[in-house]
Amino acid sequence: MKYYLIVGEASGDLHASHLMQSLKNMDKEATFRFFGGDLMATVGGTRVRHYRELAYMGFVPVLTHLPTILGNMRMCKRDILEWQPDCVILVDYPGFNLKIAKYVKSRTSIPVYYYISPKIWAWKEYRIKNIKRDVDELFSILPFEVEFFEGKHHYPIHYVGNPTADEVREFRRLEDRSQESEVDRQRPVIALLAGSRKQEIKDNLPAMLEATKEYKEDYRIVVAGAPGIEPSYYESFMRGSQAEIVFNQTYRLLANAHAALVTSGTATLEACLFRVPQVVCYETPLHWLFSFLRRHFLQVKSISLVNLIADRDVAPELVADTFSVANIKTELRKILDGPDRQAMLDGYDEVIRRLGDKKAPDEAARMIYQLLINRKKSV
Repeated sequence: MKYYLIVGEASGDLHASHLMQSLKNMDKEATFRFFGGDLMATVGGTRVRHYRELAYMGFVPVLTHLPTILGNMRMCKRDILEWQPDCVILVDYPGFNLKIAKYVKSRTSIPVYYYISPKIWAWKEYRIKNIKRDVDELFSILPFEVEFFEGKHHYPIHYVGNPTADEVREFRRLEDRSQESEVDRQRPVIALLAGSRKQEIKDNLPAMLEATKEYKEDYRIVVAGAPGIEPSYYESFMRGSQAEIVFNQTYRLLANAHAALVTSGTATLEACLFRVPQVVCYETPLHWLFSFLRRHFLQVKSISLVNLIADRDVAPELVADTFSVANIKTELRKILDGPDRQAMLDGYDEVIRRLGDKKAPDEAARMIYQLLINRKKSV
């Protein structure tokens, strides 16, 4: 089979590369063509464009690079028509991918499959019309999305398991605890995960460091350095602090952490899977604007994946107007010991149960391959 995949960022490259490998294991004649990254290229196939040529975020960068974005979109449409794949697989990145889905659906009979469904339950719910019209099958990695798409919008989807849960399970299976690392020492660790982008780090890390200063004698305060962010960027924030920093060891850090301060994102789910009690911290420069958007436009009550999956407040969220050093101290104190810590760990057990133990790329690949086989039989 011929598979055409489109991703627009680093996380998509990771998830798509695993899906491609699963498809190769299942379909010995699989060939790939893609808009993607280095991890996908390692699996094999032809890369048409690197995702770095697509990934512009924010109004000004998008406006500045609009000719490039539109040119890439035209090229992608033309390339799909010329290559005539057996299917197009879209991975997240809805701003670009839903436009491609519309084009493919209106011009061809090529089925469109969406792996890692767009998060329209949080923002831009109106996109459900486009998904219903242009996407043949939707594959979800978050269990609560089933009720949103099927219950609320009567659009059937497939929950295939969660890739982050897969990765944590694999890490734990392969981890060699006899090999000491930078984070395997005597004192308990408080981990600081301040985000993966410079703006997030700038907004969150100083308050995290200040809030943990009083614990420096009894705990090791360890910052998880984000991939792609140079060590020198952290220096101005950490100068004068007794905190340490490690790079490329986030999973090992969490595996050895007693508690964590975590900027919202996949990291909140990772902390849950490693059963590390956490305080979710997300500072925004314009508190009033975020609070307004949250009240009037955002469709969800929580911003962290752990609370969204549990459908209740498992971990405290200090966001915008509730984000402060004093509030971080208060919530951190509660989870270092005592009943609040155990209550959070009990909540984590429920989240892990809801995620299940399916291996997401294998499950999605099996379904996609079977759909294509059935399609060929019916022609």
